[in-house]
Amino acid sequence: MTTFDKREEGFEKKFAHDEELRFKANARRNKLLGLWAADKLGLKGAEADSYAKAVVIADFEEAGDNDVYRKLRKDFDAKGLTDVSEQQIRRMMDDLLAKAIEEIKAGR
Repeated sequence: MTTFDKREEGFEKKFAHDEELRFKANARRNKLLGLWAADKLGLKGAEADSYAKAVVIADFEEAGDNDVYRKLRKDFDAKGLTDVSEQQIRRMMDDLLAKAIEEIKAGR
């Protein structure tokens, strides 16, 4: 194996590792986001956990965060929670992603 081949293999492994971490961080972020939204919706215990799982699943509808945002917006609107703005939801998404990344790096 040449030096170039070894470098290429190293880059491929790093890319795969980074993608796995990104996937885990997004899934964790969506679970935390789902628990935050469940609290706003008045859900507790098993209902809150179930709702958080539904938010995680919603992220598989399309690439990006818009599918998750639309689910929360739809559910908040259905419950009459129009005081929760798009900016609040998106800021919470960003904050919880940072938290999820920290937790993963810390091995939690």
